[in-house]
Formats: sequence, structure tokens, C-alpha cells
Amino acid sequence: MLNSFLLLAEAVLYFGVMVTLFRFRSRIGLGVFVCALGVMHFLETYLASVFYVALPFGLVSPGSAVLFSGKLVMLLLLYIKEDAATVRQPIYGLLLGNGLMIGLVLLLRMHAIATLPDGRLPDIGFIDEMGWLMVWGTTLLFIDAILIILLYEKLGRYLRKSPFARILISVACVLTFDQAGFFAALHIFADAPFAVFFGGWFAKMIAALIFSGMLVAYLRWFEARQIVVPRGLSDIFDTLTYRERYEALVKHVGRDGLTGLLHRGSFETDGEAAVAASLRTTKPLSLLIIDVDHFKSINDRFGHAEGDKVLKSIAAVLAEAIGEGDQAFRIGGEEFAILCWRPHSVARLFGESIRHAVKASATASKFDLTVSAGVSTVSDSTRRLADLFALADQRLYKAKLTGRDRVIGEPAGSENHGAAWTTPEHRTGL
Repeated sequence: MLNSFLLLAEAVLYFGVMVTLFRFRSRIGLGVFVCALGVMHFLETYLASVFYVALPFGLVSPGSAVLFSGKLVMLLLLYIKEDAATVRQPIYGLLLGNGLMIGLVLLLRMHAIATLPDGRLPDIGFIDEMGWLMVWGTTLLFIDAILIILLYEKLGRYLRKSPFARILISVACVLTFDQAGFFAALHIFADAPFAVFFGGWFAKMIAALIFSGMLVAYLRWFEARQIVVPRGLSDIFDTLTYRERYEALVKHVGRDGLTGLLHRGSFETDGEAAVAASLRTTKPLSLLIIDVDHFKSINDRFGHAEGDKVLKSIAAVLAEAIGEGDQAFRIGGEEFAILCWRPHSVARLFGESIRHAVKASATASKFDLTVSAGVSTVSDSTRRLADLFALADQRLYKAKLTGRDRVIGEPAGSENHGAAWTTPEHRTGL
């Protein structure tokens, strides 16, 4: 039990110190963080080859289970928050530095070594053995770094909204690969028993769970989100980094600058694709057009800065309300749209829940805030986005004329579906 607590304490201490150095990189320089990674590399390899503790599930080395696992997570942190040119620096530095060490040791072995006064001689053989282990370990680290970036990017397509699962799976898979590769060298050079492999693997899986949790907490609480554009495609790290950074940039460009929701251009392209997919798969697709009531009076009485706050607050409500696969857009000054994969009756109830959520979010404000909405659903008479929009727009206009603060969504087919595409400007101030 004591060994388990000590390993946990070592993991917390390592992670805490390293992310502190990383957090203050703008003040003390990122080189401090990178140097700390490099300094720990020799200790990791030394402990992994000779220092083990007994746990209920086998023999475990703190160097492998804690320090190496932590270093891999630190490299993933570099990838997430910095560019590819930064990620490759510690990897190349460790690999070339260890190669240099081997070359120097080979030359040192040629010296005629003098005996120390107490009769001791330096253990050059130990340094030689450690050097080869370090070169092998760093070569594996180079491969590990590529694999973890590949996995992290690949999983981003499915787990972008689940950062803990994305990081945990990436770290656990790469640590499993590394455990098999490094144990092979340990078994050859240090005659490590197979109990070391199984115990070490289990310990690394626990380390992956702990480090992943701490990394997600650190990113959420201490690091602001930002989009980093890679500097080029000069090596494999840049190539691996480019696709996800590019997709993130494109996604950012397609958003409204004030609210962060998708903008009108995205609505037209994504909407046409969604309508076509609904007709092809017969999956119900509904459109909600939502407009802020009396928005012009808000701007006139309280100023445009207050109006912007209102738009941001409503955008936050919409972003929180939409489900998986739904999309929220700002399509006009105070007008929003939601494309949701729901049948008409459910979409209308969804609109009501949004209406109530907006009112609840404004309870502490200096004025009552309400919205009106119109709902339409893809049907035989609304087979184009323009038709779907026109119908929802008509119903929104009716909601405005009949008292505002309401959702109108009569059954499909009850109104003229062939109206021309209208614009939000004709209702300004309603």
C-alpha cells in the first residue's frame, strides 16, 4: 500500500512541477520546460533498468510507470498547445544527444584509466549499457510521439467533445506499445523477468488514467483555447499536425465573430446538404427560426454594447440546448436558426424549451428578454432549404404579429410553401 501511495505522490509531483513550468512559459521561456524533460530522461532509463518496487499485481519501476508516462503526456500537451516545430525539439534533442553519448563512451573506453586513491575504477561498462538502453528508449519515444499524435487526431473525429476519453485512449494505446518494445530491450540487456512486463503494463494503464485526468483538468482550468496554425510541412510532425489545425481554422472561419455560432454562409451550404440528407434517408429534419423580441428598443435604450451582450447570451442558450448533430446559426442581426434532426412535434417542443430557457437566463437583467420562433419540417412540399426557410419565416412573422414570446409551428402543409425566401430585415424592431 505504501508503494502505491508513493507512486501516486511521484506522479502528482512530476505533473505539478512540469505543468507549472509550462504554464509560465511566456515569462521564463519554453526552454526551461524542455530542459526539465531532457534532464529527467536519464533518470527514467536508469530507474527502468534497475529500480523496481513490489505491488499486488507485479513488479513496477517508477521510472517507466510514472516518469516515462508523464513525459509522454507532457509531449502531448506540447502538441495540443504549441506548434509542431516545438514538439519536435525535445524529441530530436534527446535522440541526437543519446547518440552523441554513445559515441563519446566508445571513445572513453580507449583511455588508459587511472586508479583512484581508494582503488576504485569507473564502471564504463555500466555507462555503455545504459547508453544503449537510452538510445533504444529514445528511438521508441520518437515512434511513440508520432503514434500518439496520429491517434489523438484520428480520435478527434469521434471524440472531439470528450477530451478525457480522447487523451486516455491515445496515451493508453501508446504506452502499451512502448511497454512491449522497451521490455524487449530490458529482457535482453538486463535479464528483466516477465513479471516486469505485466506489472509495468498494468501500472502504466493506471498512470494513463491519472495523467489523462490531470491533463484535462489543467487544460480546462489553466489554458485558454486557441487555434495554432502550423509553420510548414517540413517534417512528419508538421504533416501530422497540419490536418487538424487546418480543420479547426476552417471551422473557426465559418463562425459569426460576435456569438461564435455558425454564420449565414454556413447555414446555406450546411442547410442544403442537411435537407438533401433528410430526403435521402427519410430522417426527419426541422428548422427553427428564432428572433429576439423588441431588439431595436434594447439597442435604443441601453446601447449597442448591451445589445451585443443580449445576442451573446442567447447564442449561449442555443449552443447549450442543441443536441448531437444539430447546428445553430446566426443568420441576421438578431435572428438565429437551428437545424435539428427531430420530427415536427418534437421540434416545436424544443422551440418552447428554448423560449423558456431564454426567459430564465434574463431573470437578473435590467429588462425582460423574450424570443419568438417559427418551426418547419422537411416534407413533400418543402424539399428545398428555401421552402423550409420560407415556411418557418412565415410562422415566425405570425408569432410576432400575435403577441410575440411564442413558438408557431402548425402541421406541415397548412400554409403556402412556395413563398419566396424572405430576409430578416423586414422584421427589424418587431
